[in-house]
Amino acid sequence: MGCNFQLSILAALLILSILQEVTEVNGIGVNYGLLGNNLPPPSRTIGVLRSRGVRKIRIFTPDHGVLDALRGSGIEVFIGTLNEDLPALANDPWFASNWVRTHVAPYANNVRISGVVAGNEAAVGPYAGRITGAMQNLDNALRAMGIHVPVTTAVSYGVMGASYPPSQGSFKVGVMRDVARFLSSKGYPLLANIYPYYAYVSDPGHIQSSYALLKNDGSVVVHDGNLVYTNLLDAMVDAVYSALERVGAGNVRVIVSETGWPSDAGLYADIRSAQEYNNNLARLIRSGRGTPKRPWMKREAYIFAMYNENLKPPGIENHWGLYYPNLQEVYHVNL
Repeated sequence: MGCNFQLSILAALLILSILQEVTEVNGIGVNYGLLGNNLPPPSRTIGVLRSRGVRKIRIFTPDHGVLDALRGSGIEVFIGTLNEDLPALANDPWFASNWVRTHVAPYANNVRISGVVAGNEAAVGPYAGRITGAMQNLDNALRAMGIHVPVTTAVSYGVMGASYPPSQGSFKVGVMRDVARFLSSKGYPLLANIYPYYAYVSDPGHIQSSYALLKNDGSVVVHDGNLVYTNLLDAMVDAVYSALERVGAGNVRVIVSETGWPSDAGLYADIRSAQEYNNNLARLIRSGRGTPKRPWMKREAYIFAMYNENLKPPGIENHWGLYYPNLQEVYHVNL
């Protein structure tokens, strides 16, 4: 009986461990950009994120100040590469190895690394043809150093040709076939920057604000075959899943690497709407449910962004932050 009891305890602990891992793998995170000359030091930022219970962030460059601050914090991080580095990463395996040796290996033992992101929105730019090669060389370098984390890229919604209805989603950018098939072969996710705000602003006559703001109150219901949509984000994500299926990569998981709502300087941009969108997003993520097309797959999304960054182009780009640089909240979100 004692042996059976011990086995039961071990089984229970294993289940709890698995559940904890599933919880940590999924959830809501924050994009931590550094385009500001008045931002607080990374140690203060990481301290605030920890106090808020945020356990996932994404950084756009391998900033060592941020990575040092993450040591032992328990916060997971996606580490991005510069788009300008994609040609060298794709063409020169030594460059990729040195990049990993410099920016990832020193942190592999005491920073929780979610993955390495080869470029941001590069699939619609001049470096599009270098993404897959860069991912392959980075993946090889990581494996050679015994670091087992995914390698992916972050794409804008500009890669989409068709997105409505979601079941008709398809890519218009040819490079996405190679990108998607690489990710599919490795079991790695695709990061997608998805902004219902821009969809709404482009067509407010046909998209209701409650649908764009993720209210999920049943006031707007969109049918696509047997699937039912009550918010625009899910519809946009499922369009990406349909596009992945069309290129033979239906097993690739989509992570929403950027989403949010501006609080000023644009049409329909105000603090009330930004607060409502991000609180509804957090509620959607906490529900544990997937999208209509992938109901078994928990959502993961990263709010854009931590700060209002003053070195971005003047205008709406300066007004996506949850915080001002003095660490005063722009508005409160229940993370």
